[in-house]
Amino acid sequence: MSLPQLPSSIRLVEVGLRDGLQSVVEPVPTGDKVELVHMLIDAGVREIEAVSFAHPRVLPQLADASEVMAAVPRLPGVVYRGLAPNLRGAQRAADCGLDELVVVVSADTEVSIRNQGMNVDEVLADLAKIGELTQSVGTRLVVAVACAFFAPARGPVSKEERLRVVEAAIEAGASGVYLAATSGEEHPGEIYDGVAQVCQDYPELDVGVHLHNRNGFAPANALASMMAGASWLEGSFGGLGGDMWFPGDPAVLGNAALEDLIHLCDGLGIATGIDLEKYMKVSDRIAELTGRPSASFVSRGGTRNDLAAARWPENN
Repeated sequence: MSLPQLPSSIRLVEVGLRDGLQSVVEPVPTGDKVELVHMLIDAGVREIEAVSFAHPRVLPQLADASEVMAAVPRLPGVVYRGLAPNLRGAQRAADCGLDELVVVVSADTEVSIRNQGMNVDEVLADLAKIGELTQSVGTRLVVAVACAFFAPARGPVSKEERLRVVEAAIEAGASGVYLAATSGEEHPGEIYDGVAQVCQDYPELDVGVHLHNRNGFAPANALASMMAGASWLEGSFGGLGGDMWFPGDPAVLGNAALEDLIHLCDGLGIATGIDLEKYMKVSDRIAELTGRPSASFVSRGGTRNDLAAARWPENN
């Protein structure tokens, strides 16, 4: 089945190794992280946000970034990303063999200060320097616009604030920008309008959307993103991660589960290149490693094929 305005294919980016594992208090061993990378690649995932270069005191769960990048398989077509919260983190990442470096810039000042210890102006000043660094080492720059639509303890974010970060990203030499539904309270209408505007105003820019699922709208927001022209969507195995320091019940603060996005796209005939059955083994493995059951619907409810193959219980 196809719906109007939906693409024939979409790129799905796995952020579980970074955004997911940073929410797990007990660090997952480096060898297990590398095992997960192998499993992801076997399932068909080709874009993996594998590490973060936040200070080890801040995120000890991800302190082994250099070791992980030294051990992952280097295969044609597999793209590895790392996240740097600031210039110092970008400098640490420079010689780790990343294909892409992600820099987060919040469109909301209060979140920027609480998350990065800098206001938006200060982060953008860092961004320009990071752009020079990535160009010098041949790494693509991707800018994440955090709170691109809505911010906690505030409400909707204006298009002027959103576009200010997008324009600064382009000036810094970014090849891609993703708009993050950071709060998980974004709705499909504002997602569609925001993504469509960026795609229209900057047609040469690669635009993605990072999805959280606090309000249960992630699948609808994924549809809105694709209809508006997004090139890629981001999610995490088992829905792990998200901004756990935001107000609210941690049980609903996760990322969009990538397996649910795969299942959605499969049902709509939108090619992702990812084998859902193989990917589910990744979801099962991360649940074993962390002790956290998957938050995804497909993990708990199964696929359409599973239900079609089910048998009614015999009457007693």
